[in-house]
Amino acid sequence: MKMTIGEIAKAIQANTDNFDEALLKKPVTGVCFDTRKMQPGQLFIPLTAEHDGHDYIDNAVAGGAAATLWAKDHADRLPLKIPALVVDDTLKAFQALSKYYLDKINPRVIAITGSNGKTTTKDMVAAILSSTFHVTKTHDNFNNEIGLPYTILQMESNTEFLVAEMGMDRPGQLDFMSKLAQPDVAVITMIGEAHIEFFGTRDKIADAKMEITHGLKADGFFVYDGDEPLLNERAKSVDVIKSTFGRKSANDVFATDSKDGQYSTEFHVNLWPDIDFKIPMIGDYNVNNALAAISVGRIFQIHPEIMAKKLAKFDLTKNRTEWLTGSKGERILSDVYNSNPTAAKEVLTAFKNTETKGRRIAVLGDMLELGDQSKAMHASLAEALDPASIPVVYLIGSDMSALYEKLKPIYAPENLHYYQADQLDQLAADIEATLSASDEVMLKASHGLHLENVVATLTK
Repeated sequence: MKMTIGEIAKAIQANTDNFDEALLKKPVTGVCFDTRKMQPGQLFIPLTAEHDGHDYIDNAVAGGAAATLWAKDHADRLPLKIPALVVDDTLKAFQALSKYYLDKINPRVIAITGSNGKTTTKDMVAAILSSTFHVTKTHDNFNNEIGLPYTILQMESNTEFLVAEMGMDRPGQLDFMSKLAQPDVAVITMIGEAHIEFFGTRDKIADAKMEITHGLKADGFFVYDGDEPLLNERAKSVDVIKSTFGRKSANDVFATDSKDGQYSTEFHVNLWPDIDFKIPMIGDYNVNNALAAISVGRIFQIHPEIMAKKLAKFDLTKNRTEWLTGSKGERILSDVYNSNPTAAKEVLTAFKNTETKGRRIAVLGDMLELGDQSKAMHASLAEALDPASIPVVYLIGSDMSALYEKLKPIYAPENLHYYQADQLDQLAADIEATLSASDEVMLKASHGLHLENVVATLTK
């Protein structure tokens, strides 16, 4: 992003009567709402959530902020050292600025959501499109009403495609983001149980996911999992070109076979049976994410051999089914950004089919936002665990106690371990004490459990 203070002020309708001409022409090179990451020349966005961003204005000034947005109801302590653009609501002004910049750069927009797989699919789509176009994609987990504007404002002026991941935990969230981004292509990877605490049923989750089509351009495309009846029914009301992917032959794009390797998965696609596709991650379920990405590539006429080449070596966002090497030489499968029953079972199924000379060790943490059904859903993971294939299990979190009780009759006491959520350090120490170089460790939990700290201990 490169704009002047004057251009920004005009975009968000901020009053500049007290600004001289030189100040209006002052360049701004980016935006920042976390002063710990402030770079000289950026616009500071003081947001109000758990903390009030306005309280950190001195840090922003020290970090070299060129200017700041400023909420009207904080006018009694207007900053004096840098220009302040006074607005009614800093978040809404931030979003309005991103909309202005999106219209200015005018890239094609690919919007991606789903209960599972949206981050992986985002990475795959970006890899495929980057073979031919200049692409910006959502960084890390910047996939909400704050993250989307931030992603948009990170675009370079030559961006041709924006690949935007969109998450949600309540009705209306995707409606807002879709209408802000106005996608050329909307993708729904699948419908699962994520956030069922807030929605109650998968039907209502599907309704909320369909909001991603609300801002879809009239000449746009809707790409979705054609094996999901909830989506097939709802797609009938979306009047754009549709493309389905999945495993059934009724889909436009489907896998004709798939085979798990030690650290990768191979498959073929109905449209090009002679081309070998390979992704650098295990799990048959990840093939569906690749099929979604291939469907997008097909819309923009990327040659299938180029798509295969890009998928074979795409950059996967950290902590999503990521293979690492531990300090003792053990292999670690880190999938600790998020979790729900469907995803956890799929990862466990893939993990127990890996080849190893040592033990497979599963480390499972609480799956959050499952509501009244949480205990039962945690206990249901028992169907994906058995001592013959995964001989050692570590569990952490209050709701994992249900799985612990379910596994007690199956696992020997010395191979089944349970911890409270605040015992991360003890968990990491106990795992590390028993590891050998030939072992494999899989970690899966919702991000709120912070199993990434255990991963960090095991890999330091």
